[in-house]
Amino acid sequence: MLLLNFKLAIRNLLKNFGFSLINIVGLSIGFASCLMLLLYVNYEWSYDKQFKEIDRIYYAKLNLKLNGELLTLNATPVKLAAAAQNNIPAIELVSRMNDGKQAKLFSYNDQKLKVNYFNVDPSFLRIFDYQFIYGSPESALKDPNSVLLTASTANKLFGQTNPIGKILKWDNSHLLKVTAVIADLPKNQSFQFEALQTWAFLEQQQPEIKSFGWGSIDCTTIIQLKDKAAFTDADASMRKLIKTYDENSMMDVFLFPFKKHHLYSNFINGKSVGGKIEEVKLFVLLAFCVLLIASINYMNLSTARSEKRAREVGVRKTLGSSRGALIGQFLVESLLLSTLAMVIAIALLELSLPYFNNLLSISIYIDYQSFLYWLCPFLLIFITGILAGSYPSFYLSSFTPVKVLKGFTGMGKSSLPVRKVLVVVQFGLSICMIICSIVIYTQIKHMKDKPLGFNQNNLAEVVLEGEMTHPNKVELFKKELKAVGAVVSASEYVSTFTNAGGNITGDVRWPGKVETEDFIFQYRSIGYNFTETVGAKLIMGRDISTDFAADSTSSVLINEAALKIMGLKNPIGTFIYFDSMPLKVVGVLEDSRNATMTSKPEATLFYYNVKESESLLLKLNPDQPIHTSVQAIIKKSQQLNPAYPLDLKFISEGMAHKLERENTLGVLSNLFGMFSILISCLGLLGLALFMAEQRNKEISIRKVLGADLKSILILLNKDFMKLVLLSNLIAFPVAYILSRNWLRDFDDSVEIVIWPYLIAGLLSVLIALLTISLQSFKLAKANVIDALKYE
Repeated sequence: MLLLNFKLAIRNLLKNFGFSLINIVGLSIGFASCLMLLLYVNYEWSYDKQFKEIDRIYYAKLNLKLNGELLTLNATPVKLAAAAQNNIPAIELVSRMNDGKQAKLFSYNDQKLKVNYFNVDPSFLRIFDYQFIYGSPESALKDPNSVLLTASTANKLFGQTNPIGKILKWDNSHLLKVTAVIADLPKNQSFQFEALQTWAFLEQQQPEIKSFGWGSIDCTTIIQLKDKAAFTDADASMRKLIKTYDENSMMDVFLFPFKKHHLYSNFINGKSVGGKIEEVKLFVLLAFCVLLIASINYMNLSTARSEKRAREVGVRKTLGSSRGALIGQFLVESLLLSTLAMVIAIALLELSLPYFNNLLSISIYIDYQSFLYWLCPFLLIFITGILAGSYPSFYLSSFTPVKVLKGFTGMGKSSLPVRKVLVVVQFGLSICMIICSIVIYTQIKHMKDKPLGFNQNNLAEVVLEGEMTHPNKVELFKKELKAVGAVVSASEYVSTFTNAGGNITGDVRWPGKVETEDFIFQYRSIGYNFTETVGAKLIMGRDISTDFAADSTSSVLINEAALKIMGLKNPIGTFIYFDSMPLKVVGVLEDSRNATMTSKPEATLFYYNVKESESLLLKLNPDQPIHTSVQAIIKKSQQLNPAYPLDLKFISEGMAHKLERENTLGVLSNLFGMFSILISCLGLLGLALFMAEQRNKEISIRKVLGADLKSILILLNKDFMKLVLLSNLIAFPVAYILSRNWLRDFDDSVEIVIWPYLIAGLLSVLIALLTISLQSFKLAKANVIDALKYE
């Protein structure tokens, strides 16, 4: 019986090739979109899951009490690791790691390479089981002057040879021995590096680290428990640990599962409130919606052929076929069509994955050896085949043989209300996607168009390293660049200008401050002419300048956010105290968004200290081509700092990266929203085809009685427009709720206005009108003789 149904299914698909092709195209797009979204969801969900002991690994996160609320940070005191290891028996391993990725020059013979690295304790390699190509986790970081490399980094420096035991030069000053090489890291891991160095080596370079107190928040602490069942007790002990050593501390530390860090990174008042998990949930919903739209499309197209299939059903029932056998036949047809669509969808997926990876800067691939990968398409085929085929099969198999064989008179009317509901649902989902896509686009545009508080045009930065760490050499570099016309202004800065991290302090006092209130301030060291270089706007006062001798030791700039906290009516000339050091406010800067574009600017202090600078900001000469200025900068850098290749970056590029997550969401919502509209149009086409079968004779009689083309088109289209308008009414409140919830993540979000809804509504009406009118016009222009010749 199954074989017979299979043969009949193939014959029917070939016999009705046009319908079959439309169905297969719709389901293929739906399957490909669904699989793509599920692959992306799996990629995000699998972050850090590669580690075997991930269930026992925890982040030590810090809650800092400020003005009655808790600010949650990833950074912890340096002393925490040793104290936790010694005082909490449930802890098996602890490792410190730099709070922020470092980059230094690694050189071997003539090979020079800028390498991103972390300093960690040796236990780090026992907590995280990386794949070792050379060396072992037990010996890799045993020696303070040892270094671990990733495979691609080792190949760039040493070629294809075994690099174990070879000596490379770090920062052109210290020698390090290569003791291990690990496989390149997958992109879906939280810690991305090209090399690992020892914490002991960091202490050699910065001996003051050993004397840091409990108030110094300077590293990330990773903890592995002996047993995950001990988490509750270990967490309770960890929360009390800092107070044991510093009873006046405003901080406490808690354990947070490392496997949740990527998806649940947002905290409010010390509690996890989600994060990227909301985006993952949204994409799961989007995948389900696209698949549902494709399934509804199949139902509509199948039942649109009801009159042609009705006589077949009548004849088969007359010859003795049971309803169960007919249901089986239609379900086999549905499953066969779903299988064909899945084969095409996998091919589409393979073709589009490289573009998708490039678009989102990720690395997703299809693992054909994975059982779960094959299980997913088979489940989609089965679920979609049954879901999409169930209604047509039960509906078509219900026809009465006598009525069908006498003539198909209104046999399909009972299915029309159901199909109208399906079309409303289908188009409503598509309209909802359009509205959400417009809101996402509007929010991203709002963040891009809002004043940055500085001028990113022609603004670049170079890393200060080697000879450029000497202030006198930097001054010479700046003077020579101005002399050749490459730059018009330059200023030192504490770190990367677009770095979202930075130094924070709660030890700031000012006249009128309430001592019981605690506030956190960012602080940044800068050079002279900072505001001129970055194009920042001075609200009051002046810049830190060489014209004033006191500016090098006792002057400070504050931004608007800091002024708002302090509440100073006449800030210029006021003395504030930073770490008990008096600083005179000489200027107030407009708030800038160089650190983040998705949240409000933070209160920040700017003071002169070029010894702490790690980068040099350069305002390129706008009167000459950029490549000319860049070549001049490279030439002068090679003359003054020949051992180090110039590391020059444009600030505009760094700012563009800050909206990666939002841009990803915008691209995906637009892309799959477009696919949903395409599939929905096929669904409307199905209903229009059904209408053509049902009303062919009626329209012909109207034409005989004198009805013109315009009146017939209005008659045929008005019912569909009612469905589309109803879809809009249902989609509008759903889209409003989704958009409002998404916008809550932004401190500065757009208002939800009516024009996205009007655009989506108008677009849906135009698309529906165009799709339906093509079939309506064909029906209205048909020859009446063809429809009435047997009457």
